[in-house]
Amino acid sequence: MNRSARVLQTIPMPSTKNPFTVHFWGVRGSIACPGSDTVKYGGNTPCVEMRVGGKRLIFDGGTGLRVLGQHLLSQIPVEAFMFFTHSHWDHIQGFPFFTPAFIKGNKFHVYGAVAPNGATIEQRLNDQMLHPNFPVPLQIMGAQLDFNDIEVGASVQIDDIKVESALLNHPGEAVGYRVNWRNYAVAYITDTEHYADRLDPNVQRLAHRADVMIYDATYTDDEYHDPRSSKIGWGHSTWQEAVKAARAAQAKTLVIFHHDPLHKDDFLDKIGENVKREFPGAIMAVEGLEIAVATETEPLTDAKVSA
Repeated sequence: MNRSARVLQTIPMPSTKNPFTVHFWGVRGSIACPGSDTVKYGGNTPCVEMRVGGKRLIFDGGTGLRVLGQHLLSQIPVEAFMFFTHSHWDHIQGFPFFTPAFIKGNKFHVYGAVAPNGATIEQRLNDQMLHPNFPVPLQIMGAQLDFNDIEVGASVQIDDIKVESALLNHPGEAVGYRVNWRNYAVAYITDTEHYADRLDPNVQRLAHRADVMIYDATYTDDEYHDPRSSKIGWGHSTWQEAVKAARAAQAKTLVIFHHDPLHKDDFLDKIGENVKREFPGAIMAVEGLEIAVATETEPLTDAKVSA
């Protein structure tokens, strides 16, 4: 059976009808960039929500997490499983403004790898809320927070959901994830830099025949190799490399993610046109975008999916 993910809508109103959906609440990298030139794609930093078999999974806590939090206020009490790729500011700065975490009765299971300096994800989220950087400490949050250190390369099992992890090529290290449910899979691969001489085997493993491959394509090849301002070593990739990786992994739908804050809407429109010519069906990540991985009209079997 051949299939591809379906774009349901581009407004922040997640559907509850489909058993596996992906919702984008923040799609920018590095720094939030609200303004008239970023209205179409959005200016919030990374936050992706997946609704999988009745469970809510959240990947990264950039400024998009604040927007998700406001949406969740109508659904209290809520429980979610939060996975952090790493703790650079653009991926954690929304956590102190995540309103549901301050409300008793909510429950959040938080996962992240131990940093190279030995700091756990709990320590890093705690540290950004200490004086003089923030007015109130993490301990004031009223929700139940369950912190879990993950070993990179290991998997987390949540009922019938398997979340795999792999190390990515990023300064200070980052972790990519693959969410498996029944015979469906979504790869969340952000903050990684491609290698010049080979495809990254970790990226390939995470994305292998995935229904949706979300990939860090911050730059274009021209920007990445620009001798005046080279981005080599900055820890991010390009849309051209995204296409190469997706083709090699036989991913069904490629989502271009982690847009550079300097890329205005019209520039991203052009990138989108180029990507789709090279990889038909590719999608540009947009705030409010919802993708159906599995729909209620499809048979949910354990049959393998053909490429």
